[in-house]
Formats: sequence, C-alpha cells, structure tokens
Amino acid sequence: MTQSPALPLPPPKERRRLREAASLTRAQLASRVGVTGETVRGWETGRVTPRGRKGEKYAKLLNSLGDEPEVAPPQDDAVDDDTTEPAPPAAVSRRTARARRRAVADDRKRPPAAKDRGRGPATVPDHGHTPAADHSRPPAPHHSRTAVPHGHRVILTERRRTTPPHRPDDALTALTPDQAFDALYAFCAPALVRQTYLLTGRRELARESVERAFQIAWQRWPEVARDRDPAGWVRAMAYECALSPWHRLRLRHRHPEPPPADAFDRALMDTLLKLPPPYRRTLVLYDGVGLGLPETAAETEASTRAAVNRLAHAREALAERLPELADPETLHWRLVELASTERLRAAKPSLVRRGGERRARFWTRAAIAFTVALIGTTALTVRTAPTHYEPPVPAGETVQGVPPPVAPGPLSESEQELRAKLRKEEQKGPDRLLPQLR
Repeated sequence: MTQSPALPLPPPKERRRLREAASLTRAQLASRVGVTGETVRGWETGRVTPRGRKGEKYAKLLNSLGDEPEVAPPQDDAVDDDTTEPAPPAAVSRRTARARRRAVADDRKRPPAAKDRGRGPATVPDHGHTPAADHSRPPAPHHSRTAVPHGHRVILTERRRTTPPHRPDDALTALTPDQAFDALYAFCAPALVRQTYLLTGRRELARESVERAFQIAWQRWPEVARDRDPAGWVRAMAYECALSPWHRLRLRHRHPEPPPADAFDRALMDTLLKLPPPYRRTLVLYDGVGLGLPETAAETEASTRAAVNRLAHAREALAERLPELADPETLHWRLVELASTERLRAAKPSLVRRGGERRARFWTRAAIAFTVALIGTTALTVRTAPTHYEPPVPAGETVQGVPPPVAPGPLSESEQELRAKLRKEEQKGPDRLLPQLR
C-alpha cells in the first residue's frame, strides 16, 4: 500500500509546469485527485513523494494533462500541415519519447530565469500528435513566424513581467493575521465539519469541534502561521476535540441525534460509530481525506505498521457488515456521499475569531479572580492564625464532700417581730427611702 505509482512521474518542476499549462489551480487539481491543496503543493515541491492509489491517480492525471491537445497559436509556413509528410506510427512514438526526454532534460539544466514561464509562446512535445489529427485539424491563422519542430505544439505562457512574480510565501506574509485566518477558515472549515461528522455522528458536536479547533488556532496563530501544514494542524486539533471522552458527561449528548434518512447511510454510520476511535480516525484520514499512510500514521501518533493494522481491521469490519464497501474506491466515495448528504454549515470566520477572543478573556479573568481569591484567603489565614501555643481548657469535674443546701426552717420570735414591723410600715412615700435616726 506504500509503493510508488506504477506510472512514471515527471520531476517536481515538470509537474507544476504541466498543471499551469492546463490552467489548473492547486485546489482544482486536488479536487480531481481527492487530496488537499497542501498535499499537491508538497508533491510539486518534491517534499512529499506521491504514493498509494492517490499517487497512481495523480500520475494518470499528469499523463492525461501532457497528452491533452491545447489551442495552438500560429505556426510557421514551413511546417504547414499540407506539406508535412506523415511519419510511421512507430517513428512518431519514438520521436515523441525522445522529444519528451529532451524537454525534461532541458528543463532540469535551464536556470530559473530562463524557463518558459514568462517568456511568451513555448513549444512542448505533442504526445497526442498523429498524422490523421494533422489533416483533421483546421489550419490556424498565421500570426507568428516562429518555427515549431515536428511532433511539438505551442502553448501560451505569460508575458515577461517587469517585476518578479510573488511566491505563495510572499502572498501569505502580505496578508494580515485576520485575513490569513479567514482564508484558512474558508478553505478548511466546511470540509472539517463533514469529516468530524463522520467521526462523531453528531452534527452540532461536529460544528463545535471545528469552531473550538479554530479558536485554539487563533490563540496560537504565530505558531500555526509558521507551521508547514496549517490545515493539518487544525484538522488534528478538530479531531481531538471531536473524539474527547468528556463529551459523554454532557447532558445534551446523552441522547442520540436523528440518523441519516437513507438506510444504507444509517448502516454505514452505525458501523463507523462501533469502531474504536483510533480505527475510525485512521479510516477517515486514509479512505475519506485521502492522506498517505505515513501522513496518517504521523497525524494519529502511531507507527506506520500500527496504522496499516488499524486500517485493515476497520475495512474488515465495514466489509463484514456492508459487503458493497469491500472496494477501497467505493468506500471512499460512499464516505464522501455520507458526509455531503447532511447540510452541515460552518459559522463565519469573524464570529469564530470573536468567540475565541471572548473565551480567552473569560478564562483570563477567571484565572485572575481565582488567583486574587487564593491570595486573599492565604493572607486572612496568616492574619488570624495563633502565634503561640494555647493549652486547651480541661473538662469540668464533679466536687465530692460538699453538703447539700438546706431549706430554711421556722422563724424565730425576733424574725417574726421584724416581719410584722415591716408589714405595718408604709409601702410608699419618702419615709420609706429616708433612714430613721436612732
């Protein structure tokens, strides 16, 4: 599964030249192959070697781009179709192969300033050139007198520029952080929402995971902007948020969402959700996104052998439940259709940025408040804590040997006289308050 494509691949610079000659952008070529634009960029720079079925599809597409007839600008009278003698098919094929090898060798030896790009019309080997096509093709108007070798065609390239063209890195550095983030979000968010839906089977959780991943990316934007693959960075973060085990504690995630309407899609989604999360993630990355095995293993933080085993077990489980998906190509398109049937839309990038900033401010203020409360509690404890040892007060004990209190007995004669005298005296007035002289 990790072998190089059977068809020979041109050099990295030739791959880019063929794409530009066909007037295709990286995004358009990536959509045809089924990969991301960053992957195509790595293939064209030579940083990554195309492998697997995606590599074979890429090689076939490049060969078809090289064989496509393009609108030719005017040719010289000396090479008119009416005066050219038809060559035998074997000679034409040998001549075409030699011309192609010669063009590739010239492109390798040619310095960057002398390449065909920016030079106006250029000639390339015409692999689809046949004598019958020469007679069936209408004569082109003669606007130029440039001699064109036999078996070649003329392609239109850009004119010479007075200023050097901007490289992609220059374009990225020319953008502000807000514009760069919005461009990355617009490019990755819709696809990431569909991918996380395949991982979780929940529409709202898929949107929340993607938004949370981009909020974290905005908080760490200097790191993400310098990363070799910002889309891969955000994708890994979105997958981690989607597969977090803490979601099972949320009340609204305890009840399942409505399943897909189609019966086959429901069976496929149920089978996916029954797979272990690492197997499900590996299957979505390889058969859904179209990454190679090394990239899949690196993103899942596993070895290549472990990624192969996970992929094989996941495919076996799917084929056992749904025999129609035994073919990897069919499985790829069924995953794409399952993710595309749901109307999953991502929020606007400005809302995600503002949400991330509000979340960061909230947690920053919460951390500051918690720190202040902790400092105040510590200071209060230090202020009110005793500075010396105070022995505890012992519990009371019962005293033994004390006579019990005695009730009063009968009054004596003197006490009775005194009581009678007090009763006879006035109860009110100043005489009661003034002492009597004796």
